[in-house]
Amino acid sequence: MLAQARETLPGPGVLPGGLAFEAKFDGYRCLLFTPARPGGPMLLQSRRGSLIQRHFPDLVTAAAQLPHGLVLDGELVVWSQGRLSFEALQRRGSAGGRTIEQLAEALPAYFIAFDVLQAGGEELLTEPYERRRAVLEELFRDHGLKLHVPLHPHHGKLLNRAQARTWIGFLPLEIRSTSSAPSIWLRRSHLGLEGLSEVTRARSQLQELL
Repeated sequence: MLAQARETLPGPGVLPGGLAFEAKFDGYRCLLFTPARPGGPMLLQSRRGSLIQRHFPDLVTAAAQLPHGLVLDGELVVWSQGRLSFEALQRRGSAGGRTIEQLAEALPAYFIAFDVLQAGGEELLTEPYERRRAVLEELFRDHGLKLHVPLHPHHGKLLNRAQARTWIGFLPLEIRSTSSAPSIWLRRSHLGLEGLSEVTRARSQLQELL
């Protein structure tokens, strides 16, 4: 089920397992599959189930550094003219022929990983989110990827952080949940952030993007 937008942040104690918050980016939600064995294909699957990796050869190359048998849940985004651009992402996703390689060079894509569904051949779908998150952070450490999209145990400082980043909202996550999809998300426009117009992060800081 897709997350539903809400206008207010859930308060403490709403769920017995506790809540944490992550950023919501304006991109394509998709799954990244690394090959089960050497020589196998790397796959990108859209939310609708389409395989879209041929449109993103730069991500296929970048993901080659990751271990085999890995399934990551995340957001596919494109960085253009100093900010994340959904329009540029749509151009990448609809390109064909020689245009695919040309756009891959002109408008490189990035994958923001925020959950891991399988690692080392072990399926993690039945594990609580807090354990999957720990596995994801260990993966980042092992491969020199710096975590720039941390969990927020409390939402008190979220607005200040969001004003300095390309967030379009927040995803409240139940820490002990075995689901990879939150049931609600909070829109940026409902939180007084309509004036956000630029990214303050340098491209070099986006090291969590594969």
